[in-house]
Amino acid sequence: MIQLKQISKTYASGGRLVHALKDIQLHVTKGEIFGIIGHSGAGKSTLIRTINLLERPSTGQVVVDGVDMTALSQSKLQEERRSIGMIFQHFNLLSSLTVRENIAFPLRLAKRPKDAVKRRVDELIGLVGLQEHADKFPAQLSGGQKQRVGIARALATDPKVLLCDEATSALDPQTTQSILSLLLEINRRLHITIVLITHEMQVIRSICDRVAVLDSGEIVETGLVADVFLKPQHRTTRDFVAQVSELPEIAQGSTDGMSGRTQVRITFIGEQTYEPVLYHTMKEKNVPFAILQGTISRLKDVPYGQLVVELHASGGEAERTIAALREQGLDVEVLKHG
Repeated sequence: MIQLKQISKTYASGGRLVHALKDIQLHVTKGEIFGIIGHSGAGKSTLIRTINLLERPSTGQVVVDGVDMTALSQSKLQEERRSIGMIFQHFNLLSSLTVRENIAFPLRLAKRPKDAVKRRVDELIGLVGLQEHADKFPAQLSGGQKQRVGIARALATDPKVLLCDEATSALDPQTTQSILSLLLEINRRLHITIVLITHEMQVIRSICDRVAVLDSGEIVETGLVADVFLKPQHRTTRDFVAQVSELPEIAQGSTDGMSGRTQVRITFIGEQTYEPVLYHTMKEKNVPFAILQGTISRLKDVPYGQLVVELHASGGEAERTIAALREQGLDVEVLKHG
């Protein structure tokens, strides 16, 4: 659906050349929710704005649904942009227009018939749950209600892609969750491809299918959210995962007093999370164990569990037990050897 091919963006600032994006290669599949996470200044907003060419890349190609956006004339680009909706951190509503009029605005720009505009606006007001607020002005709305108007407006022209530029960062946690639930419902009901940027790992784990981690204008890690969240490889990714991890870090201190014992972190993904795999394996190997820490949670629709376990075994016995756990499809990381 979306392909970014060798995208770079440079600009001059204070007499020096700034590399905002560096050789970005990215593919977003039709119908998925794809997250891009990074710290402030990492290049997230620049990257998402290259998709609809609000930011024109210095080099590279942007292909959306088979169309090379970077090769279009200005008039053709304007036409193609109607298939790409966008919602913003600070809503960008027109203060002099009502909810209904804000949603209708892009349809009027597209010169749609009045009766078609009314039908579409009524449909979208129902979709985002603003039936009781249709004739209010933005100043009369809460932050969450304003963002719902922004979402409805972005969907007005029936786009194939919805871009979300820090769409929840100005909202409180409860409102954020309601907006994320709405985006997930829209994705499932309309099969629309969603690309969102954020600096919050909780947003990624709640609704995204895949994620790319951006650091200093470069993608340093990408993959399925479950893989990236549970097995982060890059320092920046580990920083983000630490924001929302339910498991405290295990102290990497002395192994004194651990003779004959081995500490491991075991990760379960999917339905295996609820199966007694650990119990059965330990019973078969006749290895006593103690659970030191543990959590069960979800990454979007995927359940997962993490346990820190102390095996009352060492040397070859511990290695055979760990191998047996891995044969069951579990990810096992050795933390301490006795």
